[in-house]
Amino acid sequence: MVLHTYWRSSAAYRVRIGLNLKGLVWQGHAVHLVRGGGEQHRDSYHRLNPQELVPTLQHRGQVLTQSMAILEYLDEVFADHALLPADPSGRARVRALAQLVACDIHPLNNLRVMQYLEGPLQLAADARTQWTLHWMAEGLSAMETMLAANPDTGTFCHGVRPGLADACLVPQLYNAHRFGLDLAGYPILRRIEAACLALPAFDAARPENQPDAA
Repeated sequence: MVLHTYWRSSAAYRVRIGLNLKGLVWQGHAVHLVRGGGEQHRDSYHRLNPQELVPTLQHRGQVLTQSMAILEYLDEVFADHALLPADPSGRARVRALAQLVACDIHPLNNLRVMQYLEGPLQLAADARTQWTLHWMAEGLSAMETMLAANPDTGTFCHGVRPGLADACLVPQLYNAHRFGLDLAGYPILRRIEAACLALPAFDAARPENQPDAA
């Protein structure tokens, strides 16, 4: 099992967490998203993933793209440590929390969006940062409220075991720390983050613990 990854990619980070939670043996293949204009744009990688994004997972002769699809694939193929609850309402709740991050926050502050804002649109660095912080704060505020209002919130986003929502939340909070977002107003998110990062599966997936970390 080979994961094409980049140490700072939050999408790749969430897949690393999922692989580790399930106790799977995997090999990382670093794709540097900046060096030389971005290794994801090379012909060899384009043939593997026409979107030229990470992560890409190779498993049993298959090439899988999109982090959320990869995580659900892993959950269907490998039974140990389910990332989704057994009941339909629980699965819907966890998917909603995970997609809040993966679909509504992350796409607005990932690398290619930042490069487009600074490049073709010539947005000043300060304005770009404000853009990033605005969308992070809006999404994380909604997530904090959703978690506070639901009795299924436990040690983790859903109950006492980390799952899909936690695998999405922790990388997004890594980005929030990196961009300097004040997290004082998100006590539940910070508590869940601390509980997750205390676990070996999350700690091993941290960006700074990757071989390609710079």
